[in-house]
Amino acid sequence: MNTIETPHTFHVPVMGTGFTIESPLKIAHYGISSVVPITDHFIMEELIKIHSEKNGLEYTPTNPSDRKNRALIIKNYLNLLQILVQRNFENLKQSNFEEGSEISKYFELLPPNSPLSNTYAQMLAAKDDEKKSLQEQLRGMIRPGEIDVNIMTKLDGVNYDKNTQLPIEYNDAHAAIEGFATSELSSSVVLSAGLNPRLYSHMATFNDFFPDKNGQLRKRITLKVSDYRSAMVQGRFLAKKGLWVSEFRIESGLNCGGHAFASDGYLLGPILKEFKDNKETLVNMLHSEYVKGLKSQKDIDIEKPHKIIYTVQGGVGDTHEHQMLLQHYGLESVGWGSPFLLVPEAVTVDSFTQNLLRDAKEEDFYLSDVSPLGVPFNSVRGNWADIEKQKRIDAGKPGAACLKKFLQFNTEFTDKTICTASVQYQKLKIAQLKETIANAAELKEKISKVVEKACLCVGLGNTVMDYHKLELPKGKHGVVVCPGPNLAYFNKISSLKEMIDHIYGKSNKLFNTDRPNLFIKEIKIYMDYLQNKIEECKDEFTAPQIKYFNTFKTNMQDGIAYYKEMFSKGDELLENMRDKVLEDLSFYKKELAVMFVPQAAK
Repeated sequence: MNTIETPHTFHVPVMGTGFTIESPLKIAHYGISSVVPITDHFIMEELIKIHSEKNGLEYTPTNPSDRKNRALIIKNYLNLLQILVQRNFENLKQSNFEEGSEISKYFELLPPNSPLSNTYAQMLAAKDDEKKSLQEQLRGMIRPGEIDVNIMTKLDGVNYDKNTQLPIEYNDAHAAIEGFATSELSSSVVLSAGLNPRLYSHMATFNDFFPDKNGQLRKRITLKVSDYRSAMVQGRFLAKKGLWVSEFRIESGLNCGGHAFASDGYLLGPILKEFKDNKETLVNMLHSEYVKGLKSQKDIDIEKPHKIIYTVQGGVGDTHEHQMLLQHYGLESVGWGSPFLLVPEAVTVDSFTQNLLRDAKEEDFYLSDVSPLGVPFNSVRGNWADIEKQKRIDAGKPGAACLKKFLQFNTEFTDKTICTASVQYQKLKIAQLKETIANAAELKEKISKVVEKACLCVGLGNTVMDYHKLELPKGKHGVVVCPGPNLAYFNKISSLKEMIDHIYGKSNKLFNTDRPNLFIKEIKIYMDYLQNKIEECKDEFTAPQIKYFNTFKTNMQDGIAYYKEMFSKGDELLENMRDKVLEDLSFYKKELAVMFVPQAAK
């Protein structure tokens, strides 16, 4: 299939390296698509063992000395997911249509007034032979959700075999592509964190990314992007390699979970409008490049472009916003990420972290500097990893044991790359600072920034280890969690049905009614971000900084003007949020107008 057609209008995006790693086993048989992180092959090996033994399947450990070890584990894990999801789905299909059965649950979770939901309602009201006929019809109409995978393109540093640098195909992201490409899955790889030319070229070495004799794509490509320009640049690069982008997954720059890649003040609404207005232009442009690339790479001629779908994620919180995004902007699906961290039936979360997230307030969610990548990272105060990190700092032993080595990019002190969250780096860096900085206050501030870095490689996966009662890796890393700020307004550990009923407007009991609209929340986050960036300069502004700050402010002002026009019109989709949004827009327009932004000298 070239694109997925699922019965639901939402999907569960990737979360961390462990939170959604088992999600297909939990929800795919109900027709719900989710995204599996294929970053941590160490955890995948543990899960292969656990789920093979649990399901009576043979388990053979992968040879850790094999240079293809990472790709093989990822391939094996994805193949196991495929087998088990299909088994779960076939069991569901064969269950009886009765209260509490799996097949009844499948239909009861569907969006109201969808074709499948309406046929199910017709079956419930039917008599005898007609009921049986409709039940068989319904069994033939359902399908499982997608088992999509995520690769963060930046996680592609050099790997070594002892002291020998390995070829690029053994880099982490490259090996992950190979694992997915050689697996039995027919689904999509979600590429996040921007263009990686070497990685994209590597994808063109696998046949499954090219159309088969029937013109179908067995492996599809989804690009996670934060603006239209990124979609064009990355899409064209891939098209020239004969690779088609089947989906653009548009994400808010800051109103999201995980790493936050801030735009230059461009807000989500105007970005979505640009995609909506240029859908045909984008398809035609990419198809033009794709035709030439496909002919050059595989000597394949293709006339009609494959379909492209557009989805969005970042801050959505109620059914009115959900429907507005789908209908006003013509999108196929909306990603509901962080709220599912409170749904044990859908994700893998240790009890400490889940309780922390349930009880956390708005002020507890913040953009941190803990990521060794140097990119802002969403966090929540009081998380398990921060507790363990502070214990090491208090004991005079900052830094973490570098066990998985996914984020080793720094060569400030060493020839081989190391991680800025590691004991090795922090020890060397603190020694350097003590030798070069005499002022005690300045030294303390600099050291605090060094020791703030946290081990994400181990921490983001430890939730799986704790959940399955496996021994945590040495070093007491704790669990890192990276929720979006929208989770502040959800305050209940929920069942899968409760959360989906909330998404589709069947229930409205899961969050604080004072929650701001997703567009308004993003404006507030961007204003705080701009203010912090200005304050960091401490009145010593360079010309490029001044230009950046003014561009940022102008783009935000343009975004607010766009929202004011949009919500002032009589669109029924916006009726339930119009008055409050217009009131908030007026407030933030005034706040932004008086915000200090340095001006260039005349």
